[in-house]
Amino acid sequence: MTAQATGVPERLTALVQALRSHGIRIGTGETVDAALALEALGLTDRERVREGLAAALLHSEGQRPVFDPVFDLYFPRGIGAPDVPGAVEGSGSGREFDRDDLRDRLAAALAANDRALLAQLAAEAVDGMGGYGTRPGSGGTGGSGESSGSSGSDGWSSHQTLSRLRPETLLARILAGIRQGAGDQGPDEGEFTDRLTADEIRRRIEDFRGAVRTEARRRVAERRGADEIARRAIAPTADRVDFLIAGRAQLDELRRTVQPLARKLATRLAARRRRAARGQIDLRRTLRGSLSTGGIPMRPVLRRRRPARPELVLLCDVSGSVAGFANFTMLLVQALHDQFSKVRVFAFVNRVDEVTDLIARGTADPEGLGGRIVSGAAVTGYHGSSDYGTSLGEFAERYTEAVTSRSTVFVLGDARTNMSDPNIPALRTIASRARRVYWLNPERRAQWQTGDSAAGTYAELVEMYECRNARQLSALIGRLLPV
Repeated sequence: MTAQATGVPERLTALVQALRSHGIRIGTGETVDAALALEALGLTDRERVREGLAAALLHSEGQRPVFDPVFDLYFPRGIGAPDVPGAVEGSGSGREFDRDDLRDRLAAALAANDRALLAQLAAEAVDGMGGYGTRPGSGGTGGSGESSGSSGSDGWSSHQTLSRLRPETLLARILAGIRQGAGDQGPDEGEFTDRLTADEIRRRIEDFRGAVRTEARRRVAERRGADEIARRAIAPTADRVDFLIAGRAQLDELRRTVQPLARKLATRLAARRRRAARGQIDLRRTLRGSLSTGGIPMRPVLRRRRPARPELVLLCDVSGSVAGFANFTMLLVQALHDQFSKVRVFAFVNRVDEVTDLIARGTADPEGLGGRIVSGAAVTGYHGSSDYGTSLGEFAERYTEAVTSRSTVFVLGDARTNMSDPNIPALRTIASRARRVYWLNPERRAQWQTGDSAAGTYAELVEMYECRNARQLSALIGRLLPV
């Protein structure tokens, strides 16, 4: 790594600030530890530096998807040039660019797992095929008709590079070469070896794709500034991604965090319950006890509470993009069921049905929760769009016994009625029977009461909170759940 020592403190400070902006909590102590790690490790081995800083700054493996690309921005392979033999920014390593030649060298490097050469080829690929736009006075094309992404380019795109290079199509060629070099094998042994080898080559190809993305991001950062790229171009951790735009992989990662998050929230609830059990001062008994000290209440007597475990009712919209938010919340509450005397869960689209048993049986398979609810519960009627008015009315009519003076009701949904009647009287009936009613809305507050949203109307009757991601949800659950 060619970073000069004089810039290391500034780079470390900027790295910490960028990680903090992505919600990773890093204190002064961790920052000092990271500086000591840098001093001990030096800068000659970049991967050792990466692992040392990760060990000092991070609290969980789930933070690595954010840490690694941010680290690449502030501790790149080179300052102004890739840290690979003979590579110079914008020069394509001094050779006329040839896509077919690059693919041949890439296939050989992947087969040999030559990481240094793969890093060099990633830089060459971005330089030769990743440039877009041309500033005045620059230009020209390289060999094979490919435009050169030299220093005259306005920017660099990893997507464009990979679309033109298509490294995934090299798999068959690499396997054929390896098979030819391996000699004769039995049919069963050869088939098994091919599968293992194919998986390994796919992993190397994916690593190369990551190297291309890192190289393109580094070049853009050198032009626009690392701070801007760290803020705009690094994907947030799964717990900070909006439920409404979260992809399948992010939702899967969130489901894996349900049990650890539930344990943390259960500990927090237990502590709140212990504090609440202390009760208030019993003034009469305190004054009586003060007679022995001349009327000075030296030893306050507390009126001990005997709190019963509260009941929890969830009413969840499971339509469309809201389903990911509702499913995650249902799984989280189910994991917390021991904290309550009773938990009942109801799902709806335009009809309401109880799904408590479906969730209880499905704790071992959280990924299939949405499918089980849609197939095993009557949540849709004559159409597939959400209808809050009809659903709230049906709940108030059929399931009023589920809500008592000990019940806290959580309504989960975006409150978009598809221009139907919001049925405020039904929500008022539910609120009149419950201890408290909270509405968790996965949309931004600025979008409430826009279009077909009745969020503002519902918020006049019950407490409504913006709950766009898992971080906000865990904070709200920890604060709002009754003790």
